[in-house]
Amino acid sequence: MKRIHVVAAVIRGTDGRILIARRADTQHQGGLWEFPGGKVEQGEAVEAALARELREELGIDVVRSRPLIKVSHDYPDKQVLLEVREVDAFVGEAHGAEGQPLAWVAPRDLPQYEFPEANKPIVAAARLPDQYLITPDGLEVPQLLKGIQKAVANGIRLIQLRAPDMYDPKYRDVAVDAVGLCAGKAQLMLKGPLEWLGDFPSAGWHLTAAQLRKYAAKGRPFPKARWLAASCHSAEELALAEQMGVDFVTLSPVQATQTHPEAVPLGWDEAQRLIAGFTQPVYLLGGVGPAEREQAWAAGAQGVAGIRAFWPEA
Repeated sequence: MKRIHVVAAVIRGTDGRILIARRADTQHQGGLWEFPGGKVEQGEAVEAALARELREELGIDVVRSRPLIKVSHDYPDKQVLLEVREVDAFVGEAHGAEGQPLAWVAPRDLPQYEFPEANKPIVAAARLPDQYLITPDGLEVPQLLKGIQKAVANGIRLIQLRAPDMYDPKYRDVAVDAVGLCAGKAQLMLKGPLEWLGDFPSAGWHLTAAQLRKYAAKGRPFPKARWLAASCHSAEELALAEQMGVDFVTLSPVQATQTHPEAVPLGWDEAQRLIAGFTQPVYLLGGVGPAEREQAWAAGAQGVAGIRAFWPEA
């Protein structure tokens, strides 16, 4: 079966809302919502296909776009490769030029709409930022909390509370304060035993590679409404993350790092190859920072994750 090459757009308005369209009942996966786009013609560049489709479907002209995610998906009756680009600048007034209903939706509300299965990773990518802050270890609690507060004020929207040197009760106390600092402003990801899950309902969970190996076969430990992530370093761990149904992963180390000098870097080419075989959003980690964001996008990643590169000096 030939894989159908499709381009789709996550179109962001100036207010941050995202444009989705409803498929006609007569279409494949009819009646479901989707991200606008269409087939890439033989020999056509993806950007050209996107510009053509959005002009035909919505009556808008793309001014600026960038890669967001690629998704390969097999339906019982067809196979698709979805190449998704984020469009954050366009001219014209978007309208359903082919009679299709449209909706401008806040990213957090996207899960309330029903999408085709192949669009699920795009929903996650559309809701996630392009930077993931991981807190440094070795800080005193007031310094750690002050840094989180400052990071949130600086616009960081995804934070992992990583404190491997803290004993459990102390970590849990800090987690309670961090949840409060992030409430309504940033998504907090916690690390720790899965027995704690019920105590922090608003937090997401970031699994270690060891937890991934231990629990992957049991599937997702909580419903889709809550973020689940994992640390991956190889194709094997990415396959386990897929099996467990995680929403996103970190892939590391891309380059040599001060925190893990003993780890052998993947390098950019290998990172790109690994991302191509995975369908969920990936943050590249290890020796990368804001300066490598565009290189990460070009490699197929959601963005970059880091400790030192994103931590505000309190």
